[in-house]
Amino acid sequence: METDIVQEVIEETVTGQEAETGSAPVPATRAEPRPTYHLRIEPSRGWVSLKLRELWEYRELLYFLTWRDVKVRYKQTVLGAAWAIIQPFFTMVVFSLFFGNLAKIPSDGIPYPIFSYAALVPWTFFANGMSQSSNSLVGAANLIKKIYFPRLVIPISAVVSGVVDFALAFIVLLGMMLAYGIVPTVNVVFLPLLLLLAFVTALGVGMWLSAMNVQFRDVRYTVPFLTQFWMFATPIAYPSSLIQNDLLRTIYGINPMTGVIEGFRWALLNTDTAPGPMVIVSSLAAVALLVSGAFYFRRMEKTFADVV
Repeated sequence: METDIVQEVIEETVTGQEAETGSAPVPATRAEPRPTYHLRIEPSRGWVSLKLRELWEYRELLYFLTWRDVKVRYKQTVLGAAWAIIQPFFTMVVFSLFFGNLAKIPSDGIPYPIFSYAALVPWTFFANGMSQSSNSLVGAANLIKKIYFPRLVIPISAVVSGVVDFALAFIVLLGMMLAYGIVPTVNVVFLPLLLLLAFVTALGVGMWLSAMNVQFRDVRYTVPFLTQFWMFATPIAYPSSLIQNDLLRTIYGINPMTGVIEGFRWALLNTDTAPGPMVIVSSLAAVALLVSGAFYFRRMEKTFADVV
């Protein structure tokens, strides 16, 4: 009864408002249905593109990951960044004692300590970059499982972070050159390109090893052996001039670090063994490692979050 009275009052009120305004009630308009979009995410098949533009869009993430690696590397250590100098310096002392004094290995007319240390500086950068990048994906497993970003950022940041260690060791190299009275030549302008060659080599090998390490954890046990074998296959403790045949010396450049080491000695110490064709062969080998490693990395990238 009360409900009927309230309804009559409401109808009279609405009728009175319509009479005052003189307008008819506006019929309610129905909203048009919005179009729906469906996003289908499917795993890539076969060989895929590198998506370098996407990698460039995440350059800030690359910067922060690199800075994180630099800060974490020597965190809670007594000597801190001094380890970047201690490692190549004491290796030079051991090489000078056994290879220089006892074995009498020739050094192209250069004092053996500076001869070996000039090679150990770029070699340490390469070896540390290869070692750090090979285990970078497994170390960032939690990050890979939670968010999406180009996975190539991880091994790249691991190699780039080694530039700080290289700079510290290079300063010591300059000090040793002054102590021995050796002045860098004009060829020193080629050092950035030689460092880039070492970077490309470390990144190329690092991408191969890091992608394989996700599938096969045996890789991390083979990296120390591979590093040691590669060091003795590179003219660090001995000069490449021991190989008299020019053709064989050029073929020796298939090892990309051969061109880097001989190039550093030529640019800094003005040795007579100008790299020449050796650097060209080393550069081609390094580019082949980089391109093949990048495509293999992208091919295996779709399985990282599930397997790591």
